Amino acid sequence: MRRLIGHARSLREQQTDAESRLWYFLRSRRFMGLKFRRQVPLGRYIVDFLCYECQLIIELDGGQHVEQAEADRERDAWLIGQGYRVLRFWNHEVMQELDAVLEQLRLAVEELR
Repeated sequence: MRRLIGHARSLREQQTDAESRLWYFLRSRRFMGLKFRRQVPLGRYIVDFLCYECQLIIELDGGQHVEQAEADRERDAWLIGQGYRVLRFWNHEVMQELDAVLEQLRLAVEELR
């Protein structure tokens, strides 16, 4: 577990441009008054963004995720089994279509409330 926590801390320090951009809108309760955390260890995984209140996980995927689709499906299945809803977005969606991403997040939150 310590190794996972250290790795999560490292990921927070080296976030991608897409993670940094989305985090700006999620941090400090800026998005719908919800508390989001980033790079959170859950089980054997580290999730990009997590809102405990809504049990909502947001994952941002880069090109490497095309090659690890099966691993992502297994990971999502485990997270869903733990009671979380998982939303995935491509990095380029966050960088080029941020309003659409935030709207999808808003709709998901409204469904979960």
